[in-house]
Amino acid sequence: MDGSPPLIDQYSHGAVHGELGLGSFETHLAAAVGAQGPAPAGTSYFDTVTGLAIRRWCPPLLGLEPHCPPASYLARRREIGAFRAGRMLLRGCGIGTFLLAAGDPGDLTSATELATAAQAPAHEVVRLEPLAEQIADTSGSVDSFLGYTAEALYGAAQHATAFASGATHCDGRAPEAGEVRRAADRWLRGRRPGERLGEPALLRHLLWSAVATGLPVQLHCPDPAPLAAFLRATAGGPDLVLLPAAPHHRRAAQLAALHSHVYADAGPRPEDTLGQAPFGKLLFSSGARGLPELYVTAARSFLRAMSRLVREWTDEGLCGAGDGRRITEMVGSGTARRVYRLDAAAG
Repeated sequence: MDGSPPLIDQYSHGAVHGELGLGSFETHLAAAVGAQGPAPAGTSYFDTVTGLAIRRWCPPLLGLEPHCPPASYLARRREIGAFRAGRMLLRGCGIGTFLLAAGDPGDLTSATELATAAQAPAHEVVRLEPLAEQIADTSGSVDSFLGYTAEALYGAAQHATAFASGATHCDGRAPEAGEVRRAADRWLRGRRPGERLGEPALLRHLLWSAVATGLPVQLHCPDPAPLAAFLRATAGGPDLVLLPAAPHHRRAAQLAALHSHVYADAGPRPEDTLGQAPFGKLLFSSGARGLPELYVTAARSFLRAMSRLVREWTDEGLCGAGDGRRITEMVGSGTARRVYRLDAAAG
């Protein structure tokens, strides 16, 4: 919507470094649309809704006409250089603040690098599982692993904006110390270097430990239903933000409406979620990884969806134009500013 303040992107992974040829660009684009392997013969991954959105919204930011051919767009990208192209895309995407998931591979921008490229604040969200995996790589015993993990969580809480967990299930109680020690012993004994953390008791231990810091916690849960007991048990604690996978955004919004400390990602179709929860319980995110173009398309798609929705409500007489702008600002930035305490962080 015209005149809307810059969005706050509550979840993304950063952009790639370096030049991208047609093949590497298509690889990142395939990942963005959830595809694997080459596109069907005679087509490309530009032949997707995401590809169409890139061709519509990104060329003008690089000095080209909308809908220009992919080859022309990528040639322009190479002509001005990946560094400059990334800056132009990020600075024109309409996002004014970024929350970046820490712990991704080194070929993606850090929060500091993203902030410099976008000329906008970027805050770090510490992912619990990579933190524990890094400690396990150098821990020689259960005691050292658990001790160093506790220290790392405390240290991260001093600078991070939030924690994030990929736990897909957590019951209504923290695991007991003996259960945690046995799980750590099993995992450390059988683990190969670089192996991902999948021990359920340790995942629950990390999640409850993060809650104890008082920072907001993002829950990256394909389906939020198995976390229902955990959401009930943490009432009165820090804010929890559900980031589900499709098609579970409606269920996440319903859980956010049910619990005062729970919030939910608005998802790719905000018209689905805005009917399930108070507007102040929903937040925008791009989920962008790799291509800076994905920040552009996510922001444009969200704002256009919100514009269509509030225009429909206004035409029906359900709300006034001022209400529509306020709702868009609330979901696009206001709730994230409050949940993640971004005004305090800026101060």
